[in-house]
Amino acid sequence: MSIEGNPFDLDDERAWRVWREAKLADAPSGAEALLVEVRDPCALSAAERDALLDRCARFNMAIYRGPAGEPDAALPRALGRQLGLLRLDANWLADEDGISPITVREGAGPAAAFIPYTNRAIKWHTDGYYHPAERVIRGMLLHCVRPAAGGGANRLLDHELAYLALRDADPAHVRALMAPDAMTIPARTDESGVARAAQSGPVFSVDEGGRLHMRYTARTRSIEWKDTPATRAAVAALEALLADSPHVLRVRLEPGMGLVCNNVLHDREAFVDDPLRPRLLYRARFLDRVATRG
Repeated sequence: MSIEGNPFDLDDERAWRVWREAKLADAPSGAEALLVEVRDPCALSAAERDALLDRCARFNMAIYRGPAGEPDAALPRALGRQLGLLRLDANWLADEDGISPITVREGAGPAAAFIPYTNRAIKWHTDGYYHPAERVIRGMLLHCVRPAAGGGANRLLDHELAYLALRDADPAHVRALMAPDAMTIPARTDESGVARAAQSGPVFSVDEGGRLHMRYTARTRSIEWKDTPATRAAVAALEALLADSPHVLRVRLEPGMGLVCNNVLHDREAFVDDPLRPRLLYRARFLDRVATRG
C-alpha cells in the first residue's frame, strides 16, 4: 500500500492510522488466503508469479502448492530468483549450494546439535536473529519434499500484525523493542574459541525502503534482554500476543508445497518420522525481501 509518511514512526500518528486501518481490513482469515497453485515452481507463469508477489505484498508471505517430485535442491534457488530473492545466505550448516536440507541428523555431524535438525518443537522466531546487521535475513523459502509421518506443522504470523497489536496495546512496547540493544544473542563458542560473536540489536527496525523488519526468538536460553522495566513489559506483551493472536495461521506443508516470505514469525511443532521416508524440507535464506509487484 502507498501511504504518505512513515507508519512505523511513533510520532507519525496520521500515517499510522491510515496504515493500521488498511492492514486490518486485509488481514487473512485463514491460511487458504495465502495459497497459490503453481504448475512448476522452477518456471512460474506470469499469473502465478503475480499471485505470489501479491500475497507477499499484502501478508508478507505466500504458500504455493506445486506437484510432488523427487528431491531437487536447485528448486528453492530457481523459485527465489523469479521472486527477487537473489542474495542467498549460505550459513555454515548449509550444503555447498547454500541450501539447507532440514531433516533429522541425529549423530550426523555438527548439525545434530541444533534444534532444526531434530524432531523437537521449535519456538516462535524469525530466521537469522543471531546474525550481524550486514547479514540481516529478509527473505526465506521453505520447500517440502516429504512431510513427517505425524506433526511438523508450522504456525505463522505476519510480523507487521504483531507490531500493530503491540502498538495498539501500548506504544511504549514498540519503543522498547526498537532500542538498538533490546535483544542480545551471546557469543557462541566451540573448541577453537569464539565461533560467532555476540550480537545486539533491536527487535523491530525499519529498513532504508521504509519496510518493517523483525528480529526475535522466544528461546529463554542463549538470549539476553535489556534489563529495564519497559523491555520486560514489552517482551511479556509479545509472548502473550504469540500465545493468543487471532492472526496466527497454521499450515502443514505437504509434498510440493512451500512457504515464501519476508522472514515472518514462525514456529514448528514436534513430529514423528517414518524411518523409511524421513521428513525433508529445503530451506533457503536470503538477504533480500520478496520483490514488489510491477
